[in-house]
Amino acid sequence: MIIALFPNHHFQESFEIGKEIRQFLEQSGVQVIAEEEIAPFIGCASFREVPLADADFMIAMGGDGTILRLFNRYHTKKAAILGINLGHLGFMADIPVGDIFLALQDLLAGKYKIHKRIVLSCLSPSGKTYSAVNDIVLHRSQNRGLIEIAIFVDDMYMNTCSADGIIVATPNGSTAYSLAAGGPIVSPNVDAFSITPICPHTLSYRPFVLTAQHELTLRYASTREPVEVIADGSDHFMLQPHEELKIIKSKEEIFRLVSLERNNYFSTLREKLGWSGTVFQHFKK
Repeated sequence: MIIALFPNHHFQESFEIGKEIRQFLEQSGVQVIAEEEIAPFIGCASFREVPLADADFMIAMGGDGTILRLFNRYHTKKAAILGINLGHLGFMADIPVGDIFLALQDLLAGKYKIHKRIVLSCLSPSGKTYSAVNDIVLHRSQNRGLIEIAIFVDDMYMNTCSADGIIVATPNGSTAYSLAAGGPIVSPNVDAFSITPICPHTLSYRPFVLTAQHELTLRYASTREPVEVIADGSDHFMLQPHEELKIIKSKEEIFRLVSLERNNYFSTLREKLGWSGTVFQHFKK
């Protein structure tokens, strides 16, 4: 087995933890590899010596942002990603530091599932395609007031929204920016995406969920300054007045995330969102 480690540069402790993980995995007969600039710090082979394409798993150390950057940099790779949470609010990176070695034991013992989650594909007016695991956001950028965004579903006009912007999120991204803007939480195994307005002028305009078989078109309908389109918080481009972008479920890319048997999606929701509910106990009289 070959596992690629990806420490986060912003968390200095991730390099020390990376060394410990490397030692643990090597003692279990696993070969560990890392990026060229990282490998010397954790004492393992680099991608030049062992190609990332040969890896069975990738371990991201940081938070959900680390996982997104990892996918977007190496999105053509087929290895599933396991996330170790060194940050704060992680839904994908759901393994706390204290459970690292228990999690690795489960991984090596095959006590896991690989969840395949949809990826959005966005076509810009220039013809360039952008991918997003979490969301594609159209935002007013330098405009001081609300902007008009015309929404089309399969080329059928749906509505024109006056707002700060629009968030188009996958189920995976429904607990990210979309949730903060009042969007719905969508179970990760649902084949759909949500449309959430950012501070809409009309209070009746609510988030909307579409099956992923639809094609969504967003047209910048205002005659004002360009607006910004951002994919997964990193890749971005500007949209001019009357230009439009098309968003569909990617036919080529799938986001593969490792889920250990000891963890489940709903317990992660309860913990990360601070839900205080308890199971009612029924007692005999």
